[in-house]
Amino acid sequence: MSKQKKELGIFIILLLFVAYLIIAARPIPRETVLVPHWLSSLETGVPVMLEGSASERARRLPQWLVPFTMGSRFGFVDQSGTFAVNNTRTGEIYLSGNLWTEYTAAPLNIEIKNVNSETVVNIEDPRGYPILLDNRIFILGSEQNSLAEIDRSSGDILWVYEFGAPLTCIDAAAGFLVAGSVDGIIEVLDSGGKRLYYFEPGGSRYSVILGCAISKDGSRIGIISGIDQQRFLMLERFGSAGDYRVVYHEFLDSDFRRDVFISFIDEDKRVVFESNRGIGCYSVRSRKTIKIPLDGSIKAIDTSGTAGMFFLITSTGDQQNELVGLRFPQDSWLAGFRASYNMRDSIFIRAPFKSDNVFLARSGSMLVAGGGTTLISFTLEEK
Repeated sequence: MSKQKKELGIFIILLLFVAYLIIAARPIPRETVLVPHWLSSLETGVPVMLEGSASERARRLPQWLVPFTMGSRFGFVDQSGTFAVNNTRTGEIYLSGNLWTEYTAAPLNIEIKNVNSETVVNIEDPRGYPILLDNRIFILGSEQNSLAEIDRSSGDILWVYEFGAPLTCIDAAAGFLVAGSVDGIIEVLDSGGKRLYYFEPGGSRYSVILGCAISKDGSRIGIISGIDQQRFLMLERFGSAGDYRVVYHEFLDSDFRRDVFISFIDEDKRVVFESNRGIGCYSVRSRKTIKIPLDGSIKAIDTSGTAGMFFLITSTGDQQNELVGLRFPQDSWLAGFRASYNMRDSIFIRAPFKSDNVFLARSGSMLVAGGGTTLISFTLEEK
């Protein structure tokens, strides 16, 4: 073998070795741990500070209130474990970030209250049921095929929109409202109740919209539609007329015949949705989906999903629950070469517990979980 051929062979081997390191090597992730912050009983209403809660990071947490419903109780709790509202449930309830209401099956009037339990507006003869979204107040008609927006100051009706069939999902953001109906139609309304967009996804044996979500800026819409087969679709707004177009769709292996959870998370960088025995995640950047398998059914979910982390509570029945923490794979061209990547490797926290009811919420680095009559908070720290 000539010297030139020998040097060329060595160079090719080195090149292949470097390529293997680039493609196959995985960075060593930092470990994320849950540091206990406080424990608060719904019955006594008194928070108990836990070991680790006096950390400097915990003391710097921003002020916030989290709405909660768990068992027969509902209300709002702050970052110190103190309840702003902690009521026993006697009827139907609806909570948003800073408003709440409790009402009967056929209400003669509906009082919308703030976190200080002060009445913001009293709606007389509502002829429907309240929906609180995007700091706005809506009334869903008693036949579930009409929607009215209520003025927060006077309680007067600002506008009414009639749909062609009962609604199955509603979401609102940035002055836009998206609604899906049982006949498989998606409609987008502006802040004045005027229709901007009308779309029928189709592509399934039975047309029905099972879930819909709109991004915080109103530029994207995620949809779960149809039965046999079910589909996930992503729509993006284009032009100045409020039109949307499909930029991604995928047939799913699920066969849900009920409302399906779907939400934008991680500052609208991703969309997560229920999948068959797992959770699906769509990346806005790469326009690809991944599926992370889970044990049991999803009972509660983290709708913020910031910093590439996402939490949920699953249940396998008989009060057997598990708090699960997921870290999504980074969007990278390398991901296409990692066919052997096990999506279960995305799970970095598993904490089983027993309870007949559960709760989960997250704000930045604080996670609040609940079971039975107790809420417990953790701060997320990386080591």
